[in-house]
Amino acid sequence: MNPVTEADLQAWVDDKLEPERQADLSSYLKNHPQEGERLRAYRQQNIALRALYSPILDETIPRTMLRTRILSRWLWPMRRYAASMALMVSSAALGWVAHAYLAEQQWRAAAPGPALAARALQAHAVYLPEVRHPVEVGADEHEHLTEWLSKRLGMPLQPPRLAPHGFDLVGGRILPGDTGPVAQIMYADAAGQRLTLYISAVHGEGRDSAFRYAQDGQVGVYYWIDGQWGYAVSGVLNKATLARMARVVYEQL
Repeated sequence: MNPVTEADLQAWVDDKLEPERQADLSSYLKNHPQEGERLRAYRQQNIALRALYSPILDETIPRTMLRTRILSRWLWPMRRYAASMALMVSSAALGWVAHAYLAEQQWRAAAPGPALAARALQAHAVYLPEVRHPVEVGADEHEHLTEWLSKRLGMPLQPPRLAPHGFDLVGGRILPGDTGPVAQIMYADAAGQRLTLYISAVHGEGRDSAFRYAQDGQVGVYYWIDGQWGYAVSGVLNKATLARMARVVYEQL
């Protein structure tokens, strides 16, 4: 086995690791659990940043920016002079700018929505491969499951009915969260494809109920905040199907 390098670790974080190196990396992480925690933290940060900025990609380009192309030829000589002046002061300002940028990114990554998406994706990835113990309380104990989740979260909670849409209830479990207990409710279709609903209390003013999308590898998540609660629907599904299921969950909750 070739030694695992930092380049391999970073490639795994960015989902760019060569398939033939996956086995080597898995073996390495089993023997170096602290490295696994570090990489998962990096991946959560990537998820949070993508969740925060993905909506910007769909925005219309402002007309003022389009006008810039027309003015660019006229401004070219002035740009050369401005660039020379900027180069003179950039070295002194670089450290301050980098510090401010990183501080802003850390603040934005900690926003309720992106953090919710990152935790939901991680929880989905952890329990997706479980065969014997995918949930703590199964669907055959539906009444107990409903009472248990409602009591632990401190809110009335009825697992959404997704069977008419092809996903049967598997069951649920309680997970630890930053603000207290978190509920994860799992569903599966006839082919065994799993879908999870993640419900967590959120800090601050939770008034943004708009749907947001994030993705980590093949797993996508639609999430939203309603009042003081955050909801996330995750699965290895195409974006349109996942959006439809998230809408069904939203309407029932």
